[in-house]
Amino acid sequence: MNNKEHENKLLLIFDQLVDEIDIGVHVIDQHGRTIIYNKKMAQIEGMEREDVLHKNLLESYTFQDQQSSTLIQALQHLQITRNVKQTYFNLLGKEITTINDTFPISDSKKQMIGAMEIAKDVTKLERLIRENMQKKGNATFTFEHILSDSQVMKELIETSKRATRTSSSVLIVGETGTGKELFAQSIHNGSSRSAKPFISQNCAALPDHLIEGLLFGTKKGAFTGAIERPGLFEQAEGGTLLLDEINSLNPVLQAKLLRALQEKSIRRIGDTKDTPIDVRIIATMNEDPIDAIAEGRLRKDLFYRLSVVSVFIPPLRDRKEDINLLLNSFIKKYNKLFGMSVKQIDEQVMRSFYDYDWPGNVRELEHIVEGAMNFIDENEDITFAHLPIQFRNKPQFKQHAIQVALNKEESFKTLEEYMNNAEVEYIKEALQVNDYNISNTAKALGMSRQSLQYRLRKYQINKHF
Repeated sequence: MNNKEHENKLLLIFDQLVDEIDIGVHVIDQHGRTIIYNKKMAQIEGMEREDVLHKNLLESYTFQDQQSSTLIQALQHLQITRNVKQTYFNLLGKEITTINDTFPISDSKKQMIGAMEIAKDVTKLERLIRENMQKKGNATFTFEHILSDSQVMKELIETSKRATRTSSSVLIVGETGTGKELFAQSIHNGSSRSAKPFISQNCAALPDHLIEGLLFGTKKGAFTGAIERPGLFEQAEGGTLLLDEINSLNPVLQAKLLRALQEKSIRRIGDTKDTPIDVRIIATMNEDPIDAIAEGRLRKDLFYRLSVVSVFIPPLRDRKEDINLLLNSFIKKYNKLFGMSVKQIDEQVMRSFYDYDWPGNVRELEHIVEGAMNFIDENEDITFAHLPIQFRNKPQFKQHAIQVALNKEESFKTLEEYMNNAEVEYIKEALQVNDYNISNTAKALGMSRQSLQYRLRKYQINKHF
């Protein structure tokens, strides 16, 4: 093998190696033109190689100024940078955030021949942090928004009102959809902290290494890409910090949280000094704390510190006397939103609602009302035909639907009329399942598109049935 063949072989190996590594590589020559741009870098930046290769760097990217490009700095000033976060825009206007190691390249004679950048993509992580650092808005709910005819709930509301007089920690326990945040916001708004921030954070929404920085803040240089950033404790100063699903935090973070509550101070990641805080903590859980402690998901000492005031919200299945009151409230709400005049819910539907266990609690009840009102004429009552399919298919609802048909005199029709009605309802269900796509619906029903269209015209079925 001659030297030329050997060089070509090495180049092929090099090209494949550069493309297979799971890190972005971008190299420019002494004129600022891109000469190496690997597959991973293209994926990170959402660019096509032909948009970057053999073009000047400033043709392919938009920087605030040339000095904000670490590659240009390396080329012009022989500057080596490591673990530097860089945010810029590609040709499509997409924001990219990377952590870069950048350095100049010289030949054996120490002549500058280009610059190389090795990039780690942190765009998604940065977006997650930024979104979660935003305040979730001021607390809008008060105790007047908590509707209940249940004696247990009324006592719970009175207990929570008394908790507004102090700054003690509160632990709210309840299944998903019971209204834990309503209670948290109401306690905040009823307290002397109501004019201060109310910040909510779901502890299960982010991985541990992000949630720690989010809660306690970061010191610049604490880790790769870290900047000077206040955490949620500092942002909620003087107000209330709601920590949802507190039992999802790992034990190490629970210990740091306990320390912050006991000492009323926090320390940013990478910092050496403590910052005093004045923040009321309200925590929520969707499981029994005793079970969480026994199974190692909640530290016992943190539970005792958080549960100075404990609020246990019963599930909807244990307070079904609230269903009618809640339904009327939701109908009123969506009448206003949708510009409708729905008056009530069919009596048989109400019976099925009282028989149902509502695993999704009040939130599930609201969603079923909203879904039904999307399939209703302006002044109709809500009937079984309007309920979302996933609910109509539940055993409790199907049983009542059959009972309704048996109880109505009009159910005694001719067989032909009965079959026609059944066909209409079945076609309507198939249309909804297939998002009103005629071809897909016909295929699901095992008929031709023309046959389905004939039936749609025959029975006057349209998207707004």
